[in-house]
Amino acid sequence: MEKISIIVPCYNEEESMPLFYKEICKVADEFKKVDFEFIFVNDGSKDRTLEIARDLSKDDKRVRYISFSRNFGKEAAILAGLDYSVGDYVAIMDADLQDPPSLLHEMYDGIKNDGYDCVATRRVSRKGEPPIRSFFAKCYYKLINKISKTEIVDGARDYRLMTRQMVNSILELKEYNRFSKGIFSWVGYETKWLEYKNVERVAGTTKWSFWKLFLYSLESIVAFSTVPLAIASIMGLIFFLVSFIMIIFIIAKTLVVGDPVAGWPSLVCIIFFVSGVQLFGIGFIGQYLSKLYLEVKGRPVYIVKETEKGKK
Repeated sequence: MEKISIIVPCYNEEESMPLFYKEICKVADEFKKVDFEFIFVNDGSKDRTLEIARDLSKDDKRVRYISFSRNFGKEAAILAGLDYSVGDYVAIMDADLQDPPSLLHEMYDGIKNDGYDCVATRRVSRKGEPPIRSFFAKCYYKLINKISKTEIVDGARDYRLMTRQMVNSILELKEYNRFSKGIFSWVGYETKWLEYKNVERVAGTTKWSFWKLFLYSLESIVAFSTVPLAIASIMGLIFFLVSFIMIIFIIAKTLVVGDPVAGWPSLVCIIFFVSGVQLFGIGFIGQYLSKLYLEVKGRPVYIVKETEKGKK
């Protein structure tokens, strides 16, 4: 019998988990001749998330859980779920029901009958989100797709169903600084996209502030593009040429009309501007060096403290 693994990253989701479990069980029962496993990944939650996962695993043998020693982030939770999954097909879903479980039928059909390796979802609306967040999200997708060779689909969610072959390819990428949407695209494979309108959280509050999303976007840019380094180099070359032309102009002007003491305010402005550009470029280089530093240290992406089989 084929098996589908459902990976559910959880961080302070005690309100959503029982509702999600009820919905995913309802959908799983509709599948014929397909077995399921539900892997809840507790990402260092401060509420009763782990306790609920324990209770569910006792009552339902399909339920498994992984509990981290601390909060490592959603990317680490996704990786842990992929590492521990054993299904022929693997799906990633949020516990807040913003990823409609009912789409699993169409996803499974797309792989089994249409020959796709992955069926993924993307939002075509951002109803319920602050307008400023929606605006910057659209700007981000336009920017990343212009500077990166890896396509990041606008509105793409982590919610997708993948074949075991694709999952194994993803697990071959052992990088510490992970951006799953980019990794899913980078490994290739035939992907079908399902569009749906945004669904608001069924309970609880989002853990993604504007600042966290901003840092996450920088992570993706550094992970899948070296264009910022090229921009810094080009700007340096441009300012070198401009300064060289200005030096020639100043020498010529001094020889012709003399050198009166004037123009120091504009000189100070130019110095400040050029210094700002230099710091901007150094900042980008620092981002790449910091990621390289984390990769070289070789630390694990996550540490598991406990599973349904007991403490590690």
